[in-house]
Amino acid sequence: MDSVEGLRSRLRAFAAARGWEQYHTPKNLAMALNGEAGELIAELQWLDDNGAEAALAEGRLKERLADEAADVLLYLVRLTDVCGIDLIEAACAKIERNETRFPPAV
Repeated sequence: MDSVEGLRSRLRAFAAARGWEQYHTPKNLAMALNGEAGELIAELQWLDDNGAEAALAEGRLKERLADEAADVLLYLVRLTDVCGIDLIEAACAKIERNETRFPPAV
């Protein structure tokens, strides 16, 4: 799978196969997304920048961060699907607004 749409379809099927659609409300998914973001932060919480870089270089941190980042992405994709938001379109529109708000450094 190499697209957001493919991931979205797979997540829909995953939720449907388990009867989870009833629980996948915007509020519940946003709360779960927040929890997973917290778990991602917790992996880095007590590391200084050098410690994080060293742990990433050794590989011990990278696997844990990959799992937590994947959880964040999965909940974000599911949330935007349930809400009828095109995630790529929304992200591109946000970048365009940010380009106006934050002009390039001179």
